[in-house]
Amino acid sequence: MSVNEGAPAAAQEAAPQAAPPRSLRARLAAFLDWILPNSLLGRLSVVMIFGVLVTQVAGGLIWAAQLRTKSEAETRIAAQHLAHSASVAIRYFMSLPSNYRPLMIQQLREMGGTRFFISANSGPVPVASIGDNPLAAVALDVATRTLAEDLPFLPAPQLAFAWPDSLQVSGDGLKISDLPESWVQHILLVKPNSAPVLVIQVQVESGKWLYLAALMPNPYFLDSGNPLWLDRLVLQGSSLAAILLLTILVVRWTTRPLAALADAAEAFGKGETVPELPGTGSREYVKTAYAFSGMRERIKRYLEDRERLFVSISHDLRTPITRLKLRTELMDDDDMRTEFHDDLDELDMMVKGALQSVKDSDIHENRTEVRLDTLVARMIRDASMAGHEIAFTPSGINVMAKPLALKRAIGNLFDNALHYGQKVEIAIRHVQGADGGLVEIEIRDHGPGVPEDAMSTLFQPYVRLEHGRAQNSGGMGLGLGISRNIVQAHGGELLLRNHPEGGLVATIILPAR
Repeated sequence: MSVNEGAPAAAQEAAPQAAPPRSLRARLAAFLDWILPNSLLGRLSVVMIFGVLVTQVAGGLIWAAQLRTKSEAETRIAAQHLAHSASVAIRYFMSLPSNYRPLMIQQLREMGGTRFFISANSGPVPVASIGDNPLAAVALDVATRTLAEDLPFLPAPQLAFAWPDSLQVSGDGLKISDLPESWVQHILLVKPNSAPVLVIQVQVESGKWLYLAALMPNPYFLDSGNPLWLDRLVLQGSSLAAILLLTILVVRWTTRPLAALADAAEAFGKGETVPELPGTGSREYVKTAYAFSGMRERIKRYLEDRERLFVSISHDLRTPITRLKLRTELMDDDDMRTEFHDDLDELDMMVKGALQSVKDSDIHENRTEVRLDTLVARMIRDASMAGHEIAFTPSGINVMAKPLALKRAIGNLFDNALHYGQKVEIAIRHVQGADGGLVEIEIRDHGPGVPEDAMSTLFQPYVRLEHGRAQNSGGMGLGLGISRNIVQAHGGELLLRNHPEGGLVATIILPAR
């Protein structure tokens, strides 16, 4: 029996299993979240710009393919037509006696030439080719086959495209630039922009070669199949820039009301006064704005009703509690009277705590610039008079907050540190980050700390730690839930942790702006 077979089934079931691989859709979503901006404006802009670019590139590729096909077809027709004309000229000069050919060539030059620049040589003239070019290769192939069909009795001709500035016309090295301008001005293009010249050299007799040079019907045919002409690039770039600009403006115009809606929701969550949202824009936004306004009014009514309810309950319960306390005084049994008093005191404390929780979590005041050093210094002055040891170094940091609410949040943490520890350390520092950074207010006591299993219960109402009941016997709890609500209403966070050297550290994190 193998080891695996002998293992208990429960142990095999308890063995850790590898996490299932993420699906392709999940990986794609994670990649898009990583590469795309966080804002809706940025994401819509990137998607729209990417779509426009893909459309432009695809359209450009299709247009370039059609342009190349059209240019190639036109080049084939032009090369075939030019080759037929060259065949006619070659046949004509072959029909002349050898001694008449130079005279006819000279006469044609003095007359301004024909379609071809023609010269007679004793052998082929070296020609510097323009290099590899698809359209030039097509033209040479078509012209060579056409000449072979028209002049099957002659050896294979030599064809090449060359630039006129370095083109030789005779075996002694004579170039086009060395000839009189009247001989070539009506045949070749040398100024201002030179065009490639098709050179045809044919051996008409032994030791006698005929040299023909001419332009294609479209002299600049090499550029006709190039989709990257400067004017075309400028046109494409201008149209693309205009489309992208309009896209960004439209996306920004569309998402601006959503940003206003988000700001209004954030302000309402912090208890600030929220102006009425504009009822103009897209249909979806107007519908969302109306829904938000309705939700805001319902929440306001709920909070007002909740506060009135707790006030009414507190007022209604205090009367019978007071009446019951008076009646307990008439009881003869001292032990029973003491138990009734304790129960009624606990009930009264719960009523007061519930009312205080409602009121303390919803403090109606405007935000102003609060000097944290001054606020903390007042608390320290009162505690120092009572003999507590407190360490604090002024920081000179200010925040925008509700003064009384922030004082209550910090005061709860400060009072807990005094009750549960012998020494208190307070530190205020600025932390770099997005949107102006963060401000941390750290309060550490030197008490025994909090068990890790009890850390999650500290924000519940009426919670008190066992080792602090003697010092805080008359309290109603730690008040951490109230402090956390106030800090969260300011857009911040309250964190609790045990210090490695002992004691509890409470950290308030607030936006610097």
